[in-house]
Amino acid sequence: MTSEVYYDRKESKLLNSVLGIFLNVFFPIKMLLKVYSLCILIVDIGWVILNAVCAVLQAIYELFRPPPLKSVRLETALIIGAGRGVGRELSIQLANLGAIVLCVDKNTVSNEETVDCIKRKGGSAISYTCDITRRENVQALASQLKKDVGFVSMLFYCCGIPSPRSLLTQPPQDIHDTLDLTLTSYFWLIDLFLPEMKAKNHGHIVALTSVAGLSYIKDQMPLSVAQFAVQGLAESLTEDLRVNKIDGVHVTLTHIYPFIVNDESADIRLRIPSYFGTITPKKAATSILESVRRNYFEASVPKHLLYLGHLLRILPRKATVLIRDLLDTGVDFA
Repeated sequence: MTSEVYYDRKESKLLNSVLGIFLNVFFPIKMLLKVYSLCILIVDIGWVILNAVCAVLQAIYELFRPPPLKSVRLETALIIGAGRGVGRELSIQLANLGAIVLCVDKNTVSNEETVDCIKRKGGSAISYTCDITRRENVQALASQLKKDVGFVSMLFYCCGIPSPRSLLTQPPQDIHDTLDLTLTSYFWLIDLFLPEMKAKNHGHIVALTSVAGLSYIKDQMPLSVAQFAVQGLAESLTEDLRVNKIDGVHVTLTHIYPFIVNDESADIRLRIPSYFGTITPKKAATSILESVRRNYFEASVPKHLLYLGHLLRILPRKATVLIRDLLDTGVDFA
């Protein structure tokens, strides 16, 4: 028994010696790997900080020297909601810039008026009547467009922007109707036209949303939710293009304050007229096209409200409520 214990102890000492040698050899390697990983992390963090600072400086620089305006000549621009308001003005101005404009609206009469106005000025435009809240209609429209013009390189989605009058005098829409008009049909259009834009690495998708997507409008919860969703869609689409390294397709999200783009409600009274004021759909369309032609991701009409929206996102909840109450339109009949 004594000899067995002796041999067991001897084997245990030998094993400990081997493990000690093994650990002494590999411990420095583990340490080196940890140091290497730490160095890589520090470099990555430094690189992110450097690029973030450069991005901020570039944004400040572009406030004073914005990017040059790109040409839209011979671009094929599809305008959904071309029969009235900002959609009509966008159609006219794009045609004036040399684009081939495809005007889509469910109101045939007003849509034809837009096309006639463009043609009288020497522009190129085609009228299509379509109720985009039905998927089969959107698919039929896409098929017809591909037959008529081929590649659609620009998509302007102008539906879902309420007029000041409708916000005051019409009851809120059904939830399904609001989502179908504002969001679901937009998904269908993107699904039909984006793949070819990706394949050609060329195109521009423009989403116009109400400021209801930045702040709740009284008695219009479905509209506010839908407009928030459009913002999420635009941001997700931009990220998808970035991840897939498609730099030739751009997305522009434009927030429109309906009580400021005022073409039919002269009796709307604003709480702070000197701050808000009103602009015509023509000026709103000019501002939107400027942002699109500079490939901005986000813009607003008027422009200063974009910074207000950003401010509301970072301030504490109580502070944002106070600012919203202060800048509430306080709309009423004069």
